[in-house]
Amino acid sequence: MADVRGVVADVGCGNGKFVARVRDDRPDLNVLPMDVSHGILGAIPGAVVADVQQLPIADGVLGAVLALHMLYHVQDQAKAVRELGRVLAPGGIAIVSTNSQTDKRELEHLWRRAAGDVLGIQEGPARVQLSARFTLEDAPAILGTVFGEIRTIPLPGVIEVTDAEPVVAHLASYEAWADKMGVPFGDTIERARERVNETIQAEGSFRITCLGGMLVCRKNGDRAPQSRPPGLVRDQD
Repeated sequence: MADVRGVVADVGCGNGKFVARVRDDRPDLNVLPMDVSHGILGAIPGAVVADVQQLPIADGVLGAVLALHMLYHVQDQAKAVRELGRVLAPGGIAIVSTNSQTDKRELEHLWRRAAGDVLGIQEGPARVQLSARFTLEDAPAILGTVFGEIRTIPLPGVIEVTDAEPVVAHLASYEAWADKMGVPFGDTIERARERVNETIQAEGSFRITCLGGMLVCRKNGDRAPQSRPPGLVRDQD
């Protein structure tokens, strides 16, 4: 965002982690935190409750808008992307992030094989992945309906553990849906723990390959505004 000026909205800001970073790194910017969840915003100064599908922001007033790891939660993604484009000034940028279809694939294989062991089949059902609704591979086509210039920045990485507990703790987050898929949750978790420990013992560690990415989307037109425009927040019906 080196050339961004004026107002930046973090839409779906969650606990405000990136709001705080932008405010620290770029005190010249006016950062507007926004999230659909009222409860999570309590400790974030200046936060506004808002849905990305109907942003309470006037047309064309933002220098940049952040939508970080949140569009896969949105029901109508096409409408959300149109809103991101609408609130940007000509030349403004939307910075979007999400995960690849291949992100942390080892965890998927671990879960399915552990569930398969428990169920007595080769592989159990796949885990529910919200991010599959908006992946790094699909995102350019979805964003391209509004933005003419899209630059993808891949962010690969590796998580390497020598203790099964962090992996088991992650798998524990599947409990909300596992029973609905016919997977005995507790038994599958314990079998996964055994599998991870077997890998650590044989190979020295359990490795998980990660792939996320940023998509920098520029709105056609001149450069973004140099100062805060009037009438930032628009009236809502």
